Amino acid sequence: MSERIEGHGGELALAALRAAGVQEMFTLSGGHVFPLYDAAHKTGFPIYDVRHEQSAVFAAEAVAKLRRRPGLAVLTAGPGVTNGISGLTSALFNASPVMVIGGRAPAMRWGAGSLQELDHVPLVAPVTKHAATVFATDEIPGAVRTALGAALTPHRGPVFLDLPLEIVFSHGEADAPGAPDVPVVEPDPADVARAAQLIAEAQHPVIIAGSDVYAADAVAALREAAETLRVPVIANGMGRGALPPTHPLAFAKARRAALKGADVVVVIGTPLDFRLGFGDFGSAQVVHIVDAPSQRATHVTPTVSPAGDLRLILSALADYTGTRADHEDWIAGLRTAEDAGKARDAEEMAADTDPIKPARIYGELRRVLAPDAVTIGDGGDFVSYAGRYLEPAQPGTWLDPGPYGCLGTGMGYAMGARVTYPDRQICVLMGDGAAGFSLMDAESLVRQGLPVVMVVGNNGIWGLEKHPMQAMYGYDVAADLQPGLRYDEVVRALGGAGETVSKAADLGGALERAFAAGVPYLVNVLTDPADAYPRSSNLA
Repeated sequence: MSERIEGHGGELALAALRAAGVQEMFTLSGGHVFPLYDAAHKTGFPIYDVRHEQSAVFAAEAVAKLRRRPGLAVLTAGPGVTNGISGLTSALFNASPVMVIGGRAPAMRWGAGSLQELDHVPLVAPVTKHAATVFATDEIPGAVRTALGAALTPHRGPVFLDLPLEIVFSHGEADAPGAPDVPVVEPDPADVARAAQLIAEAQHPVIIAGSDVYAADAVAALREAAETLRVPVIANGMGRGALPPTHPLAFAKARRAALKGADVVVVIGTPLDFRLGFGDFGSAQVVHIVDAPSQRATHVTPTVSPAGDLRLILSALADYTGTRADHEDWIAGLRTAEDAGKARDAEEMAADTDPIKPARIYGELRRVLAPDAVTIGDGGDFVSYAGRYLEPAQPGTWLDPGPYGCLGTGMGYAMGARVTYPDRQICVLMGDGAAGFSLMDAESLVRQGLPVVMVVGNNGIWGLEKHPMQAMYGYDVAADLQPGLRYDEVVRALGGAGETVSKAADLGGALERAFAAGVPYLVNVLTDPADAYPRSSNLA
């Protein structure tokens, strides 16, 4: 006989969440969801609260990304839920298994005008894999388990449940929930065999490995396939670091040469979107390897597109025993281009100019960041430089907003990363524009003892808009911010620490003090507004 559990709706929900491996809750307090807080408080389940609901969802997404398990945000009814929709949308674009539980006005008075009465489901359904309202307390554990199963099934993504006030406050009982069922998507063996043959027989193959390689825990399988087939790898998104920068098949600076000269481009675990020229690689044949059939491109037609569990597909590529071309001259040529690119970067990162060039900031960061540091990008042009100059040494250490491009992820991602890794360096890179979205949540970090380092590239403009608008129209509007604004003083006022740096020679010392401080610390770097809008990045 199945074990039975009983309690109020919050206790039933938390039991199902724990069974799925959820270990923390991110929230902004609201009366509609008090029973979830009660269940957590009574059982020692960690609660982290924020100053804006979007940060709660972004924090949950950071956990989901880093840990490859569900992250949980609990939002109160009405504006609590709507404030979290950008976070849900980012999670959808990033295939992050985030669960949002929302409060809801009482069902027994629906239509009478209760506080924050809003039907959330039609709003969030387009940006979630599963969205539903639970109308019976006894059904809460099963509903949570079903939703989490959807979140974890490739192609992963966010889910939403809301609980009407009288349902979550009432008592009920149900079978004790187990872990959600997550089916393994088996790839078509013929597709995999065709892909393996194309790669092996190509003269100039290249692999682009994206975030889903990390999400699918397929990093080891990627390395095995690349090493066995002798194919150079360019890693993007959370795939960065899948092959360490010192690996003989890892390339970052030779991307242009690789894609221009390739005859077969193998894109693994990332869409053929704007970051990859919409899948147009000239005359090269394209192998698009995805974790689910739904992720196959529809705007272009790859030569072959295996769909399924990425570990299974990559392991099968590694096991290929057919004819293989010799790729060594191709690899050696790319290594020459890579070395030349690194030499150019080294010169740029050493620039001793005032105003400070953004490249110099990343040169100094490379000296102080530990190999396992988690680096978070939240911004436009300033963060584009991070993609060019920072090379993660380990997989799962790079977080950026992804293809949705939503600013304001930084503080939430920082909270989720610090909770996940209490002993690692956590570094948030923000443009001064992005800082305006979520910097108030530095107070949340201070109050809950969550130290992170924030580096603001402060050029006083919206760089990705000002320069293009000038080029198009000869003028710009709505593209200026206050020059020299003291974002460090904002963090100090909130209980943290920080300083402003205006001289390149002072950067190294400021960063060392920041990482040694043990409190949220913002380094406000006054950068050159003329040195913006880089034409290439590695953020895909």
